[in-house]
Amino acid sequence: MRLNDFVNKDVYAEDEKIAIVKDVLVNPEDWQITHLEIELTKEAAKEIFGARTAFRNTLAITALEKGSICCTDKGVEVKVSKGQLHIYLRPL
Repeated sequence: MRLNDFVNKDVYAEDEKIAIVKDVLVNPEDWQITHLEIELTKEAAKEIFGARTAFRNTLAITALEKGSICCTDKGVEVKVSKGQLHIYLRPL
């Protein structure tokens, strides 16, 4: 899979769209993907953070399943519940 294949993919948690991938962050020392830059939907931002508007955040790659199971034709699937998602999110 190419890095560009992630960009503009929908992100789902518990079969609900929570975000769109905007960019991929790579550790320059070992060239490993560390985070996805995402734009949370307005609904997800409100549910997870109590925010009133959608905003960008970074999602740790550890929130995803390893291998092709995380990336389907539908989008990117996270393995954690929405209630645990805040643990894997960091501000830009």
